[in-house]
Amino acid sequence: MNWDVIEGNWKQLKGSVKEQWGKLTDDHLDTIAGKRDQLVGKIQEAYGVNKDEAEKQIKAFEERNRDDKRFF
Repeated sequence: MNWDVIEGNWKQLKGSVKEQWGKLTDDHLDTIAGKRDQLVGKIQEAYGVNKDEAEKQIKAFEERNRDDKRFF
């Protein structure tokens, strides 16, 4: 996934991210602003998981959404 493109399309993608990680608030999503490292940290905070688990969840999200043109 191209996170530079995701960053640029973040407003359009926030819904997909919130659907996946429902505990993330709109404030969290605004703070993340499409930055992968910020998403990892917020997932860790909200779900009480370690960095490896958060990375694993993001990778699975990327795989599920790889055909979505907003991500490229």
